[in-house]
Amino acid sequence: MSNINPSRLFTASCVALTVTSMTFAIRAGMLGPLGKEFNLSEQELAWIAGMAFFGFPVATTIGGFFVDQFGMKRLMWVAFGAHLLGLLLTIFAGGFWTLFISTFFVGFANGMVEAVCNPLVASMYPNNKTVMLNRFHVWFPGGIVIGALLAAAIKTQFVDVEGNLIPENIALMRQLQVATMLLPTLVYGWLFWGQIFPRTERVTSGVSTADMFKAVRTPLFLFMALCMFFTANTELSTGQWIEKLLGNAGANALLILALVNGLMALGRYFGGPLIHRLNPTGILLGSAFFSLLGVYMLRTMEGPSLYAAAVVFAIGVCYFWPTMLGFVSENIPNSGALGLSLLGGVGMLGNWAYQSFYIGPKLDLEKKTNALNMGYQEVSGLSGEALQKFLNSLPKEALDQIELTAGRSVLSNINLLPIFLIVAFTGLWFYMRRRKSEG
Repeated sequence: MSNINPSRLFTASCVALTVTSMTFAIRAGMLGPLGKEFNLSEQELAWIAGMAFFGFPVATTIGGFFVDQFGMKRLMWVAFGAHLLGLLLTIFAGGFWTLFISTFFVGFANGMVEAVCNPLVASMYPNNKTVMLNRFHVWFPGGIVIGALLAAAIKTQFVDVEGNLIPENIALMRQLQVATMLLPTLVYGWLFWGQIFPRTERVTSGVSTADMFKAVRTPLFLFMALCMFFTANTELSTGQWIEKLLGNAGANALLILALVNGLMALGRYFGGPLIHRLNPTGILLGSAFFSLLGVYMLRTMEGPSLYAAAVVFAIGVCYFWPTMLGFVSENIPNSGALGLSLLGGVGMLGNWAYQSFYIGPKLDLEKKTNALNMGYQEVSGLSGEALQKFLNSLPKEALDQIELTAGRSVLSNINLLPIFLIVAFTGLWFYMRRRKSEG
């Protein structure tokens, strides 16, 4: 690796991941305003948000299959181009379909960053993969903090004295929030420019393509892929819909998002000794317990106590994503870049399905039910944009209560996900302990 600059490549990868997570944070804060700007229903917002999570696995699947053949460098430039295109289309969006398509491109770019940078980090640091993957993934929560704070700061310039968004300013606010992501996108493009990339770890080690495909069909890999659906949704579905789920619970939802991800960034950066001491399986089991408690606290508390709930939730989800990747890289090494890409793809595809087919429709249904229970019989025959228009016309106090109750209902269902993980990771802990004693 004499002609390779691992430090610059790692820094560039971190900036690219920062862009990825900034899109996540800024979109989380945009969902409510987008609904008001274009009169979009929760189902339509779910489809728009879901495209980011659908584009991601499409890219990781393509990247996982072809990164060895085309090389990481070429695919990184695909990510860069898709980021620019997606962000510009979002800035100049005119309605549902433009947002739908632009969000797909952003999600595709995000997935390609993961498809390239995860094996890139693993290839550059073969003897310290889990720790370095955690340090790389510091910048997913780190970027969410940056994006959430930027979005919150920009939003303050477009509200009235009571803190309500001024309708005629929503479009400009959206454009400014998205434009903040163009600069770090150009920065990571510059950092990658002219750099020599290493070959993937699988190619270097001589593992055949047949062995790689065999590795991703093993029971252990398939089990981890199933668990990835639950870990990813516990973390990302809660975060992506934070404004909708907690926006009326008496605390600033974007600041909660920033707090959660700031703590996650610190935990991942300084988590090396903890990972070595407890091992990845112990980390995953402990994370599941704290996630269960954290989501429960988020759905039952109000006001300033939500910030304490956010701390517990952050401890829970902090190590999920990078430790899942590190576990597979260390225990199923023949899966190579394809294994890392497929695992990430399953996580994001699960997010797309859960948000598009559950969270969005569930919020619409709960809001309609809550409105009926409050005596607004006019909603009985309404759906989609017509329902959302009517709800937006209600007094602020009534709408806030309707949305708060709906958000808590969704969180109660998200709370079931870590229960499954506790059972699954307990079994994994005993399995790995037995395998180690036999090996």
